[in-house]
Amino acid sequence: MNFIFISPAYPVTCTYFCDRLHRLGVNVLGIGDVPYDELNDQLKNSLTEYYYVDSLEEYDQVYRAAAFFIHKYGRIDWLESLNEYWLPADARLRTDFNIAVGTREDGIGKLVKKSSMKKVFLEAGIPTARQHIVTDLEAGRQFAATVGYPVIVKPDIGVGANGAMKLETEDDLVSFYDELPSVPYVMEEFLSGDICTYDAVIGQDCEPLFESMCTYAPVLDSVQNDENVHFYTTPDVPERLLELGRKTVKAFGADRRFVHFEFINITKDYDGIGKAGDYAVMEVNMRPAGGHDPDMMNIAQSTDVFQIYAEMVTSGRRFAPESDDHYFCAYAARKDGHIFSHSHEEIMERYGSDIVMQEEMPPIDWPSMGRYVYLARFKEKEEMDDYFAFVLG
Repeated sequence: MNFIFISPAYPVTCTYFCDRLHRLGVNVLGIGDVPYDELNDQLKNSLTEYYYVDSLEEYDQVYRAAAFFIHKYGRIDWLESLNEYWLPADARLRTDFNIAVGTREDGIGKLVKKSSMKKVFLEAGIPTARQHIVTDLEAGRQFAATVGYPVIVKPDIGVGANGAMKLETEDDLVSFYDELPSVPYVMEEFLSGDICTYDAVIGQDCEPLFESMCTYAPVLDSVQNDENVHFYTTPDVPERLLELGRKTVKAFGADRRFVHFEFINITKDYDGIGKAGDYAVMEVNMRPAGGHDPDMMNIAQSTDVFQIYAEMVTSGRRFAPESDDHYFCAYAARKDGHIFSHSHEEIMERYGSDIVMQEEMPPIDWPSMGRYVYLARFKEKEEMDDYFAFVLG
C-alpha cells in the first residue's frame, strides 16, 4: 500500500501516524516543506521516502512531488495531511491523480465552509445555532435583533478560533462592519455552554472504530481574555453525544477517516435547539484534533489511536483491544504574564505521580494553547478539578 502523507512534520502527532502505518507495512511517502535533516528520527525511520518542496502553498511543486512518487512506486492508495489547512489541497491532489479514498475537489466545500456545513446540519435535523452570511450592517442588525446579543462572527473558512470574535453590543457590531474583513464571514447565534467534541476513527460504511469526548471552556473567551488553558478528555462519551456524533458522520458520509466534531453542551433552553444539557453541533473537522488531544485520548482510554487509525487504513477494521481502564485526562497550561501560587517544583511534588507529560509548547501555540503544559490523569473528576485549581491558581 502506498500512502502519500502531506506535511508529515507538523503537527508533531503526524510522526506517530506515520510510525504506525510504517509498522503495518505501508509505504509512507512524505511531501513537506521542512528540510529532511530537520525531521525527527522517528519520522525519518517511518518514511519510505521524503520529497522536500520549498513551499506547500505552491501547488505545482506538490503536484510534481506526487507525480514523482507515482512514477516510482505506482498507484497511490491513500493521500492525507490530517491537517485542516491542507484539506482543499488534499482534495485537489486526489482529483488530479484519481486517488479512490477520500474527499475529492467537488465535495470539499461542505467540509471546510461553515455556511455549507450548516446546510448539512439542518437537512439532517441535527441541532445547531442559527447562522447568517455576513453582508452589510443592516442585515447584521436584523440578524442580531432576531437572535439577540451576543453574536459570534468568524471566517466562513478558517481553523479553530482564528479570526473569530464575540460581539456583545450594537457598538461592537458597528465596529466590526467599519473594519469588515476582506474574506467571507458568517455570523452565528451565541449558545451558552462548554464545547464538547466528538472525536472518532471511522471505518467503512461510516461505522466508528473508536470514539472519545473532550470538554473545553469556551475557546474564544480564553484567547480574547488571554486566560490560562485547561480542558480534559472524559473516560467515556455520553450516549446523546454518541448518537449525534454518529448521525453527523453519516450526514457527511465521513467514512474511513479520523474526525473531530465540535458541539456545545448548552446550559439553558434555546427554542428550536434544545433544553439545558442538550448538545448542538458547531462545526465538523475532517481530521484529528490538534495539539496533544490524540495523546489525551490514548491516556483516557488506555489505548493507541494512532494504531487504530493505521489498522483502519490497512484493513478497514480495528484490532487494537479495548481497555476497561479509563481516566479523566487533564490539560493544564500556563501562559506568560500570569502570577501563579505554586512553582513547577511544588506541582511536581504534589502531582508527580499523576502527571504523564510535561513540556513547553511551540511558540506558535502559546496564544491558544499556553506556553507550559502539564498532562495528568485521574479516576475522579473532583481530583481533576483540584489539580486545575492548584496548577493554574
